[in-house]
Amino acid sequence: MNRGYAGKVALVTGAGQNIGRAAALRFAAEGAKVAVVDIVPETGNETVAKIKDQGGEAIFIHTDVTKAKEVEAMVAATVDAFGRLDCAFNNAGGAGQYYVPLTECTQEKWDWTIAFNLTSVWLCMKYEIPQMVRQGGGAIVNAGSLVALAATPLLAAYTASKGGVLALSRAAAIEYAKSNVRVNVTCPGAIRTHKHEESMRILGATAAPPSMPMGRPGEPREVADTVVWLCSDAASFITGAAIAVDGGAYAQ
Repeated sequence: MNRGYAGKVALVTGAGQNIGRAAALRFAAEGAKVAVVDIVPETGNETVAKIKDQGGEAIFIHTDVTKAKEVEAMVAATVDAFGRLDCAFNNAGGAGQYYVPLTECTQEKWDWTIAFNLTSVWLCMKYEIPQMVRQGGGAIVNAGSLVALAATPLLAAYTASKGGVLALSRAAAIEYAKSNVRVNVTCPGAIRTHKHEESMRILGATAAPPSMPMGRPGEPREVADTVVWLCSDAASFITGAAIAVDGGAYAQ
């Protein structure tokens, strides 16, 4: 086990599966104690078990990240368990409604998507940042998307929410730069997750589309590697950045 994060504490939302689980496992492999946050206890506890199986230390915190009181309690539980909070990957989110024209998106789906992707990130930072400031610093990575950099048709609500995450993260990065709190954004393209597989079924896709220059979707661990690097001292002069993890899709 690499001990680059020994003595540090990382919090990961949406850590029950896919990118969130990969990030939680990678933080633990680097030596961090991990607060595994998810709204589904079964998958969240599975992630905790995997961390413990590899010799790491983790707790599960059941949280609805769209609820202020629960997010406040999430941060408090992390600090109660481990004494501090050094890194946070605010990863929980979802598309809500796949591939419909803007005018056919219902207000229910719009409100859900904005709450789950954007309001949740604001709430997480609202309670994570004060703890980090009290400690003398910390690092946050928020889950954006390639659609925050290059809009995708038929995903208006999702695009708006992830564009909001990018703008919000840049505002936070500037506000708290002198407090030694760094805030960055990952912008994954097509990543091999359950949602990606679902979208491919909806689109009837059987092969990598031309928008994948490397000819394949990414793996969750490839996003996790970026997250853990952005939270590390190796990225100590990077804040307010949006890092495309997309196999070259944005470059074209």
